[in-house]
Amino acid sequence: MFHQVLALIVKELLAVLRDAKSRMVLIGPPLIQLLVFGYGATFDLNHVPMAIYDQDPSAASRELVARFAGSPTFQVVARLRSGEQIDDLIDSRQVALVLVIDRRFTRDLLTHRPAAVQAIVDGRNSNTALLIQGYANTILSDFSLSWGAARGGPAPPAVLDLRARYNPSLNSHWFIIPGIVALLTQVVTLLVVGLSVAREREAGTFDQLLVTPLRQIDILLGKGLPGVLIGVLEASVIIAATVWWFNVPLRGGLLPLYLGLFLFVIAVTGIGLMISSLAVTQQQALLGAFLFMVPSIILSGFATPIANMPDWMQTLTLLNPMRYFLVIVRKVFLEGTGMRALAHQYWPMAVIGIVSLAAAGWLFRRRVA
Repeated sequence: MFHQVLALIVKELLAVLRDAKSRMVLIGPPLIQLLVFGYGATFDLNHVPMAIYDQDPSAASRELVARFAGSPTFQVVARLRSGEQIDDLIDSRQVALVLVIDRRFTRDLLTHRPAAVQAIVDGRNSNTALLIQGYANTILSDFSLSWGAARGGPAPPAVLDLRARYNPSLNSHWFIIPGIVALLTQVVTLLVVGLSVAREREAGTFDQLLVTPLRQIDILLGKGLPGVLIGVLEASVIIAATVWWFNVPLRGGLLPLYLGLFLFVIAVTGIGLMISSLAVTQQQALLGAFLFMVPSIILSGFATPIANMPDWMQTLTLLNPMRYFLVIVRKVFLEGTGMRALAHQYWPMAVIGIVSLAAAGWLFRRRVA
């Protein structure tokens, strides 16, 4: 019995190693994913852009600001003259934190009253907002201890008053679940479309399909459109569950959301057809889909901010359709953004869809010939 099992193991290993494509799949994807995870999957915050609104230009407030500016976590990019500038800076994502120092800050420190420092954070990414809160609290606590030690008394009660925009309770579901709309839509669409042609080839019915009166473009559309319909339907179910089951607010309209969804599914369908055109068996199609899927999730900003990645990797994310749809779905859900403001997210997905579908058609004709 053991010898039969061993012979089967040897046979399977030889079958895999003799195939050049299988060898490439075994060696290439782990190396690529190692690089992607190593550089892209980081939860560290560095050089978080912040603005200062100091209403108490005193030695104490300057010392506190200097501690934030000298920290590797924060980077002061703006100093405000009025509170009216705060909303514009956060809305446009120019800053992730605005530190507001009250005009009574020094007086409260000297009289040992609670000296409030308001931190207004961008709550659209609740994980990042919580990390920012933790770093800011640490800096403020160190400042309080230093202030008290320098004056030979107890540390004054400098406290942080946290205000989160767009996600007041910093509920992580509000950030993660809209992203799952993009994630699951891509998984389902890619698998359905990626296996379509490979399944026909493996079953031996693909040659029969070629002798029918259908043109090659008709066969390609027939393989691609079911994936589009399934992807949109899958996304609709997830959107409904996001709103009515998880109680994530949908502040924008369905039209900008579904326009982005349609362009995203078209782009993923083109990529899936490219994979299916290259694959001979369903196993190869699954491995090809996995090879694309994992890096695309990491490089989309689903879990870790794209701004934290190296510059060359940020450039690489521009080829990823999921990157653009994640921005759309989160902006529509949390900010209520309209179509005009999302135009710069729509057209890259349209370009990726056109290019990938054209490439899939070329590969399909080349494999048939």
